[in-house]
Amino acid sequence: MRLHSSLLSLALWFFFATVASVAAAAQTDLGGGLYGAFSGTITGNGTQQSPANQAGGIIELRHIANPVLGFEGTYSFNRANQTYTSHPGGCPAFGCSISTESVSTNAHEITGDWIPSLHFANLRPFAVLGVGLLLDVPANGQATVTTTSPCEGLQCCPQCAAGSTVTTTSSSPTQTSAKAVFVYGAGLDWGLLPHIGLRLQYRGNLYSAPNVTKVFSSASTFSHTAEPMIGAYFKF
Repeated sequence: MRLHSSLLSLALWFFFATVASVAAAAQTDLGGGLYGAFSGTITGNGTQQSPANQAGGIIELRHIANPVLGFEGTYSFNRANQTYTSHPGGCPAFGCSISTESVSTNAHEITGDWIPSLHFANLRPFAVLGVGLLLDVPANGQATVTTTSPCEGLQCCPQCAAGSTVTTTSSSPTQTSAKAVFVYGAGLDWGLLPHIGLRLQYRGNLYSAPNVTKVFSSASTFSHTAEPMIGAYFKF
């Protein structure tokens, strides 16, 4: 009987210790951070698309119940200027006409993410895996298209100097682009005070190239944006 009582006491102690440990590991917080958005040039559909590297900010509302069950909702914003350049193949001997359009654009991103994590001492390493919506909104309804053409092909003057060109400009309407985005990454929460900590993380975005111009076709291929971040969080 005494053995049974001891075993029951040990089991109850283990149960409450486990519950207390999970409760201590739980975390609900509101975080914010700054990041750099770095995207590479992509080519497709006769177009070379060059996103500008920009700075941005992110807001995160996160709840972690246990190492496996953790979720967050995020909103982020950064400038995402796009430059489109025609990229024709099979140029004639006298050269090609090259058109370029730069569109001043703002990027808004909303995501829902799964956050698996570990917790020990005042550190919490975590991973990020999620999906969301990437909205690229032009700052203006019109953009300028610049076209440079070889004079030899256009026969634009009676006596053209070798290699001379003519440049023309025109305006073109812009449009908003909405794309699904896949998010992955990892990071570390470092608790500095009972309710305040430092958050370091890397987030990668995969999405179809945005098309904010009505003159060029987008590269119509997947684009990648790397976002190293630094920020802070407040734990409720």
